[in-house]
Amino acid sequence: MTPSCPTLSPHAPAAVVPAAVARLRPEFPGRRITAVVRRSLTDLAGAPVPALPELVERLARQRLLDGEG
Repeated sequence: MTPSCPTLSPHAPAAVVPAAVARLRPEFPGRRITAVVRRSLTDLAGAPVPALPELVERLARQRLLDGEG
């Protein structure tokens, strides 16, 4: 059975990480934002591809607020 919604492939949309980093950088200067965003994207494997930009940014922001990075 084929899923009704596309899922994250090993070649995730290239724009997800840089776009999330660009939006989070002003809120968290001097933090390891790129690493946190990449981990968030990896942890969201299996999520619908169209939802990834929002989900990655939200998860990364929460992790940064919690002191990660």
